[in-house]
Amino acid sequence: MSNIVPVRNALISVSDKLGLADLAAGLQRDGVTIYSTGGTRKHLEQSGVDVLDVAEYTGFPEMLDGRVKTLHPKVFGGILAIRDRDDHMDAIEDHDIVPFDLVIVNLYPFAATASRPGVSRAECVEQIDIGGPSLVRAAAKNHNDVAVATSPEQYGELLEQMDTAGGTTLAFRQQLAADAFDHTAAYDRAIADYMRGDTIAGEFPSSLHLALRRKTQLRYGENPHQRAAVYADPSVRSANLVSARQISGKELSYNNLLDLDSALDIVRGFARPAVSVMKHNNPCGAATDDRLSLACQKALDGDPLSAFGSVLGFNRTVDIETAERLCEPGLFIEAIVAPDFEAGAVGLLTTRPRWRENVRLMQVGILDALPPAIHRRFISGGMLVQDADRLSSAPLQWETVTETEVADATWDDISFAWEMVRHVKSNAIVLGKDTSLIGVGAGQMSRVDSVEIAIDKAGERSKGSVLASDAFFPFPDSIEAAAEAGIVAIVQPGGSRRDDEVIEACNNHGIPMVFTGRRHFKH
Repeated sequence: MSNIVPVRNALISVSDKLGLADLAAGLQRDGVTIYSTGGTRKHLEQSGVDVLDVAEYTGFPEMLDGRVKTLHPKVFGGILAIRDRDDHMDAIEDHDIVPFDLVIVNLYPFAATASRPGVSRAECVEQIDIGGPSLVRAAAKNHNDVAVATSPEQYGELLEQMDTAGGTTLAFRQQLAADAFDHTAAYDRAIADYMRGDTIAGEFPSSLHLALRRKTQLRYGENPHQRAAVYADPSVRSANLVSARQISGKELSYNNLLDLDSALDIVRGFARPAVSVMKHNNPCGAATDDRLSLACQKALDGDPLSAFGSVLGFNRTVDIETAERLCEPGLFIEAIVAPDFEAGAVGLLTTRPRWRENVRLMQVGILDALPPAIHRRFISGGMLVQDADRLSSAPLQWETVTETEVADATWDDISFAWEMVRHVKSNAIVLGKDTSLIGVGAGQMSRVDSVEIAIDKAGERSKGSVLASDAFFPFPDSIEAAAEAGIVAIVQPGGSRRDDEVIEACNNHGIPMVFTGRRHFKH
């Protein structure tokens, strides 16, 4: 078994041409003979790289619109020949076969094509690569003698090894082989999931496989004694924290990422400029307004004490006016996620406050696509899968069940509170006023406790506010507490055996109650 394998001949056939010209130029400087096909060959030739055409080498032309080009014994013989077996080397010499020491292949963009809105089945099927996976698997199988690169991220280390070691090391080839089989496995899984999803009328598949790639290791997890890492899901095309660009600040923590993800999820649900304030993965403030800066101030005012050391989510570009509000004395922000940041806003946030060097600014891009419709959660022994809770019942489907009707001016607060309650841990109670969050009762074992906590958080601001509950009220006791606090409307799913008693309590206090017919538990 050889350790250092010099690279004399390389086969290159890639779909993703990022960094390819620089790699090929480096190989050429090291005296490597490069063989290539189709669009890859043309790309390299246009970049000034000398390339030999695989079709000329095999004596067999590309055909069937490029579907057949590398599937030939003179290609696979050169990859699969074991170098320290005389019979193998005699065979490739007898048939004038070139031994390939390096194979650089990545596959047609099937997953990206399948996720494109409006794409046809025929377009997806055409992106099923045949020759590429075969080349990758052959090279990975014979990794004792052949190096295989499947990602532009590997090119730098490849060239570095050739410069310093005069070839590729066995350890590096073994690493590349493992990555190669990961690459083809994820590719085949994406195709299988597409084919199954296209034929089973939306049911959950009989088997489910995750193909995630580690992006980075974190300093630690929820606590310092726990290790942690971030893995990217290549199938997710919507704006997200894993693919976001960090503009400034310290390294993100595990808890930062959880809170930022939740903050982003909240603001996605609003058409107007919206801001969310997260603390320990529950919203302690949120608001909408016609101007982002006003929504920001209202959100921070929701619970000023809890807002200290929080993370913020925005659904609009953070402008200078909003940044000015965030820079006011006495406020400390851990991290901010937004579609974008104005240059002036970045300047203010990273130079003016005392926490300027620490705040993490995360740019996720336009929020034009919803996150995946499937929610996954690991438990001991397996994983739970469900539809994501993204379906909002329209107000036209809601029913006012009390004698007292809802005032026209109150509907905006009712809609806001109902949208917010889905983001709070059950048992969840939120108070909303002027389309802002002013009180939250989260994660309590008793709904009565959640009501009392939300009212206590809001204080005098409870008067004139709207109360939303993620599930029905089993007893009228919470209605009594709401009436005493001056709450002017209640929105809840309904469905309790004691709905009549709860409605009667509202009628006794003149509080309108709206049933939505949909529950929003969050565990």
